[in-house]
Amino acid sequence: MANEPLTAPPAAGAAPAYPGQRFGLPERGPGSVASMPRRLLALLIDWLLSMLIAYWLTRSQFWTIAVFAVEVYVLTALTGCTVGKRLLGIRVMRTGGGPVGFGWSLVRTAILLTAVPPLLTDRDLRGLHDRASDTIVVRL
Repeated sequence: MANEPLTAPPAAGAAPAYPGQRFGLPERGPGSVASMPRRLLALLIDWLLSMLIAYWLTRSQFWTIAVFAVEVYVLTALTGCTVGKRLLGIRVMRTGGGPVGFGWSLVRTAILLTAVPPLLTDRDLRGLHDRASDTIVVRL
């Protein structure tokens, strides 16, 4: 995001014209807010990968949720991208532009695992897990 021009947040009292404007993100292209279908597909890819890994390691699907939790927690903390997010060209970052880090990744992952919060989004397409960890998912 270092090379993209940031847009100005809307004037006080004015509603943002597009998701992410209030954070100074561009409307389209790299650094813009990732669409919900892209985010859901990345989640599905991560879940399927977790199923494969769990079965490969344990010959059981029982451990899928644990593998998924570890993958999402560690990769989000270190890179902002899970395997699914990377394949779809999106990543998680703090609303101020910085990395998520281990503490906020733990908060985000714990809330994500409850399944319902990611579906409750605000006007910036941020689920409850994003709002609790002060993160936003953007395009690469």
